[in-house]
Amino acid sequence: MDVITVLPVLAAGFAVPQFVPQITKLRRTDDTAGLSPSWALLTGINNTAWFGYFAASRYWLALIPSSSAALLGGYLGFSLSRRPGAVGRGTWALIGVWALLLGAAAAVDRRLLGALLTAAFLVQIVPAVSTAYRTRLPTGIAQGTWLLILAETSCWALFGTAKSDLPLMVLGASGVISALLMLNRARSVSSSTDLSAMSAVDRCSPRQDAGQR
Repeated sequence: MDVITVLPVLAAGFAVPQFVPQITKLRRTDDTAGLSPSWALLTGINNTAWFGYFAASRYWLALIPSSSAALLGGYLGFSLSRRPGAVGRGTWALIGVWALLLGAAAAVDRRLLGALLTAAFLVQIVPAVSTAYRTRLPTGIAQGTWLLILAETSCWALFGTAKSDLPLMVLGASGVISALLMLNRARSVSSSTDLSAMSAVDRCSPRQDAGQR
């Protein structure tokens, strides 16, 4: 079997459970610090459009990751957006306009949809990265989700390059960069939390010593 043809299979394997770590963490901790509802909603919308693009391009295996990301990303987006003040009216309007643009492009021509999808991941990922870096302690980020995004988009970057498919190349490259940025942010928060815990222990230690004397 050609190595290139295996890449969509690998991408599907990484994409299907992609949002499970984030959904699980949100349900367990109810911590939304650093999470962007717009990112999750746009993920659901964009992957619905990718489903149509893959079907038109006859990339049949790619239908699995796109449908999974559409469903789970959309679920996460609605879970986050239901919180009071999570998404403003202006943001809802912009998301609606973007969805209409994708729908119109899909109705006209696959190449037009592909051109719009070239920018889709950038539109989708900017809210996630900006929210994570603007939040002082984005403790709500699930690293597992971004590790899976990194793995999946790496596969699409290689597959798109092999097929000379510009939308997939842009998807892959922007996905890898954004996943690395999010992982770096999440790990920096973990380091800060560990240092704070160690400092708290150190501050308590003299009091204990004093009590023993």
